Amino acid sequence: MNFLKYPLFGAALAVAVASVADAKTYKVGLDGTFAPHAMPKLSGGVEGFNVDLANEIGKRLGAEMDITAAQWSGLLPGMQAGTYDFIVAPTTLTEERTKSMLFTEGYINTDFQFVLKKGGPKITNLEDFKGKVIAVNKGAVYDKWARDLESEVGWKVESYGTNTDAIQAVVSGRAFANVAGNTASAWAVKKNPQIELSYIHSTGKVFSMPFRKDSAELRNKVEEAIECMKLDGTMTMLSEKWFGVTPAPGSALITVQPGYGEPGFEGHDPTEHTPSCG
Repeated sequence: MNFLKYPLFGAALAVAVASVADAKTYKVGLDGTFAPHAMPKLSGGVEGFNVDLANEIGKRLGAEMDITAAQWSGLLPGMQAGTYDFIVAPTTLTEERTKSMLFTEGYINTDFQFVLKKGGPKITNLEDFKGKVIAVNKGAVYDKWARDLESEVGWKVESYGTNTDAIQAVVSGRAFANVAGNTASAWAVKKNPQIELSYIHSTGKVFSMPFRKDSAELRNKVEEAIECMKLDGTMTMLSEKWFGVTPAPGSALITVQPGYGEPGFEGHDPTEHTPSCG
């Protein structure tokens, strides 16, 4: 549609988009079963890294966050349909997704991390796992990744119904290591003193917050809030609270990217800016 032919419609659309960016309440969605990013509380509701992150963004924008916990499969379609203003669940930034959505810059690296029994040997590369049994959650992306490398690395992969079962295989000595997402591994170690974090395999991917294509102004406001949280140590505090890990120099948790969005991806706006971190 050519909005220039319909000036009243175009003006109404502009006002609608602006009103979303300046709203006093934002409807946001997340998966409430993805610990430690979001998980049920005994008292009701959800808690986790991304819950705290969402509420802190709302505080900095002077708005209330109306958080809905729903199944992951319905979150992105729900946002596109207008049910949510944006999604605060961990969402991996991909080229395919940027064709239909806008994204903030990355705020967490999504790497693969190994867990060993406490006191295990220092692992510096994948070759150090040769001849070892690696426990994985059956059907997870880590399962396929490890099996694809089975002949190359020379490890043996054993799959378990849950990642908790895979961790228990390490604790009991049935497996040498478990591999899962870096934040899930950090959470497991934080909760279990019998295991420790080991080798981390970088994927080059990040978690980012998705928005509808017509929500550039809102995306930019949220991104500036995230940038301020990186700069003032809030992201470090949340990482230590939920993952038990201090972010490494250069990691997405503390590194501010130029412009709006993740450089190198569709939807990135190279406009220079200095976030207002009052």
